Amino acid sequence: MTMSLSAELWPDVQPETARRLMLAGVEAFAQRGYHATTTRDIAGAAGMSPAALYVHFPSKAALLFAISRYGHEQTLALVENVIAKEADPVERIRLIVEDFVAWHARRHTVARVVQYELQALPEQEFEVVAALRRRIERIVREVIAEGVDSGVFTVSDPHVAARAVLSLGVDVARWYSERARQTPAALGKEYGGLVLRMLGVADTI
Repeated sequence: MTMSLSAELWPDVQPETARRLMLAGVEAFAQRGYHATTTRDIAGAAGMSPAALYVHFPSKAALLFAISRYGHEQTLALVENVIAKEADPVERIRLIVEDFVAWHARRHTVARVVQYELQALPEQEFEVVAALRRRIERIVREVIAEGVDSGVFTVSDPHVAARAVLSLGVDVARWYSERARQTPAALGKEYGGLVLRMLGVADTI
C-alpha cells in the first residue's frame, strides 16, 4: 500500500499524519500481528518518532480500534447501499455478496487486520465494533428471511445462513493477494452465484 491509498481508505481522517499512522499500523499488524507489533514499529514505518504516535492515538489499542471501526463502517455502508437501491431479495443478496467479497479482496491487508485482530481490542472498543458486525449480520439475515418467506430461498435457519454467507466473504481476506487469478470484482461475482446456489436458487450463472 502507498500513502496515497491512505486517503482513499480513510478520507475523513485528519490530519494526514494520522492517516499515515493508520496505514503503518495496518502494515505492521498484518505482518507481525497486533501483540508482536510495538509502537516504535508503527512510528518507524510512518517515518515518525515513537512519541508522534501518541499525538494522534493514545495507545496502540486506540490505533487498532480506529482501523477496525473504519473497516466495519465501510462494509456496513456497502450493505446498506444495496438495501437502499434494490428490493428483490435474490438481487439484494447477490449484490451484497459481490460488494462484500470484492471489498475484502481489494482491501485484503486492511481486512485481515479488521477481521482477525478483533480479540486484541479492549472490552469497550470491542463492543463498538461488535455492534457494527451485528448490524451487518442482521441485514443479511433479514434479506435471507425475506427470501425464505417469498419462496425463493430454501434454508432452514436464516441466522445460520447469514453467518455462513458473511464468513465466506471474510475468509477472502485471509488468502487473497495481488497474485490471485481473479480480480476482486470477478471474485465477487463468482461468490454471488455460489451463495445463491447455496441458498437454493438455481441457474444463477
